[in-house]
Amino acid sequence: MATEEEVPEAEAAAAVAPAPAGGGGDDAEMPDAAAPSGSDSDSSDSDDEGAGGVDELRIQALERTLQEQPLDYETHVQYIQCLRKSGNIEKLRAAREEMNKYFPLTPKMWQEWAKDEISLSMSEESFADIEKLYERGVQEYLSIKLWRDYLDYVEEHDPSVSQCTTSGLSKMRDLFERAITAGGLHVTEGSKLWAAYREYEMAILITISDDNDEERAKQVQRIRMLFHRQLSVPLAEMESTLSEYKIWEAEQGNENDPGSNFDGVPSNVVSAYKKANDMYNERKQYEDQLSNAGASEADKLQEFLKYLKFEESSGDPARVQVLYERAVSELPVSTDVWIGYTSYLDRTLKVPSVLRSVYHRATRNCTWVGELWVHYLLSLERVRASEEELRNVFERAVQCSFPTIQEYLNIYLTRVHSLRRRISDGLDFQLIRQTFKNAAEFLSPQLGTKELLHLNAYWAKLERSLGKDLSAARVVWENAIKKSGSVLEVWQQYISMEVEMGHIHEARSLYKRCYSKRFAGSGSEDICHAWIRFEEEHGTLDDYDLAVKKVTPRLKELMVFKSQEEAKVEAYSMLNDNSNADDSSQKRKASKMTNKQQPPAKKRKENPPKSVKSSDDQEKTQSGHSGAVTAVEVGEASTEMKVDSNCRTGNTGSNEPKPSFYNDKCTVFVSNIDLKATEDDLRRFFSDIGGATAIRLLKDKFTKKSRGLAYVDFSDNKHLEAALQKNKHRLLGKKVSIARSDPSRSKKSREAGPSSKGYDNLPQSGDDGAKAPGSSRPEKEVPKGDVKITGKNTAFAPRSVVKPLGWTTKDEKPDGGAGELKSNEEFRNLLLKK
Repeated sequence: MATEEEVPEAEAAAAVAPAPAGGGGDDAEMPDAAAPSGSDSDSSDSDDEGAGGVDELRIQALERTLQEQPLDYETHVQYIQCLRKSGNIEKLRAAREEMNKYFPLTPKMWQEWAKDEISLSMSEESFADIEKLYERGVQEYLSIKLWRDYLDYVEEHDPSVSQCTTSGLSKMRDLFERAITAGGLHVTEGSKLWAAYREYEMAILITISDDNDEERAKQVQRIRMLFHRQLSVPLAEMESTLSEYKIWEAEQGNENDPGSNFDGVPSNVVSAYKKANDMYNERKQYEDQLSNAGASEADKLQEFLKYLKFEESSGDPARVQVLYERAVSELPVSTDVWIGYTSYLDRTLKVPSVLRSVYHRATRNCTWVGELWVHYLLSLERVRASEEELRNVFERAVQCSFPTIQEYLNIYLTRVHSLRRRISDGLDFQLIRQTFKNAAEFLSPQLGTKELLHLNAYWAKLERSLGKDLSAARVVWENAIKKSGSVLEVWQQYISMEVEMGHIHEARSLYKRCYSKRFAGSGSEDICHAWIRFEEEHGTLDDYDLAVKKVTPRLKELMVFKSQEEAKVEAYSMLNDNSNADDSSQKRKASKMTNKQQPPAKKRKENPPKSVKSSDDQEKTQSGHSGAVTAVEVGEASTEMKVDSNCRTGNTGSNEPKPSFYNDKCTVFVSNIDLKATEDDLRRFFSDIGGATAIRLLKDKFTKKSRGLAYVDFSDNKHLEAALQKNKHRLLGKKVSIARSDPSRSKKSREAGPSSKGYDNLPQSGDDGAKAPGSSRPEKEVPKGDVKITGKNTAFAPRSVVKPLGWTTKDEKPDGGAGELKSNEEFRNLLLKK
């Protein structure tokens, strides 16, 4: 759907779009479908036919886009404008109805719609339909112009009104009163509605015969009261209204002094006028700021917020409501304004019809704001809305696109809370159960552990307390264990439920199932101690002894594991210190031996490895500590390096040619992609700029599902730069991030190989992946020099565990069977030949 930035731009596009042929501006009428006949040259006819063909192609393209993306606001606007030009009234009606199904239309759009329909039919049958259009339009946004058009249309085309029948007079006056209620307090434009009302009543006065003194007197008094009401409202041009009133009173035979402002004006009207004038002067500074045509939307929002704060402090709810209506009309997708408006109504007015209307419009303008939907559901519950209405709003809410999964969770929980509170009204508990099932199915893949735990705990609690179904509550926890069995809190809450219900045997069974599991941090020890405390408080002596028998070896095992981890940390710390000392020592030695001839093998190396300690020294350092390298670990390290090299070079161990890799020379990296998006969606997303030659959507190697990442290759830099401009645009409701792919950076990191210390690339061990404090290396890295490798297979051993030739402190001779140490480039070439 349209984003916050797209909607105002689309509305601006609609406002400046060319008017259809046959008129201009707001008064333009629909063109005739048939081209006029005449004796002009054939070239003009061919030009018209060519233009019509282009318009038809444009319409077809927009129709295809809307079929694929029905929530594209700007495309709806363009489609309607094209149909207005073509004169296809049936399609135009359908297009407007389709757009209004998803979005509120601007006052400008409603005016165009009504004028188009009026120009096509003037029959009495069409009057009711056009009246409904105006009625729908004034419900969406406050627009003084739209209200004036509505009033003028009814006054001119309604037979009962134009004939001044009793029913017609009553209908027209009720419509004027509605208009005054909606916009009569509009400080700058409200006087237009008051003036229209007075003019209508003055026209009625003319139709009353002079003989009917009683009726004329009532009509005069009605007009006088309109003047008095308007003069008590803070509006622009109040002095002009006062002058009109005095002139009108003089026409009725009431003498007054034109030079005196209040001569002939009743004292109560004078008092109300002065108070209203003072109120207007207090608001004039805010109105002047809002009238600044060059102000940005952000600046206008801040001015509205200041103005609203001032009006709320004055304590007049009607005036605050009108100002909020003005704000949402000018800033229809401002979340702050809608949230402020609905919250104010919840606190003050609490009128059900007003609340329903405002919340309905708020959620149509800002569908992506979960907070608005939550408040909407709560507001409906406060006014005791029906279950059907609440269900409809909830179903609309969960179908929207929200930026975070937490907002979906809040809406589901709000729905459950509402059902729980109304269960005493006769609601079926199955509604609550089904809501929880839908929530778990929809949210589990993306919800965090803490939030999911809260959802399951609440579900199980209601199954026990309201559903009276303990087995269903246990099913909830068993399903939670299947998905999050490694989370200690899941087991703890499951056990707490059983203990609370007095089911000691079931709680003990849960302890037996989980005491040997591995939990994060100190969770494994905590669950063991918890079992002991449980048996002390609830079990027999035999139960206690059994728990101790089970738990004791587990705790010892955990202590041994912990001591080993601490020893590794200490070993790595010592190794780092010794390595630094050796490096500095070797540097001093190198400075003294600058004139000595270097071994030939070292001359061929571009980046010779730094000096390492001898095997004997390393063995002394590592004595008494766990984690010594075994032959199996060395083999695993060699295998891992070989596999990693094969992956980088494309060698799969067969005689197949090396596959070609993308060089990413003209590629963008796209992230934060909706997981439902396909390569076709990405292709359509970049279709407006063109130039995309290949799309690679990254998928999980096990589930084959999208990871939300993709590479898109472009034919040249021009198209690539255009693609970068689409950064933060929405694809299937989510803002995607687009950045240039930088292959040189990854290539450098690959070519850098092992770190200078020589053991950063060794395989890791351990399930939790914990790291030594202050170190970026895995816990079970293998220090250099622990293993002395001899024989021909040293050419394939990781460099971090091979003692390079010629680099020992003694002139040791290499093993006769040892091959020359291979460089990185030689190592890769050798693998490629295999």
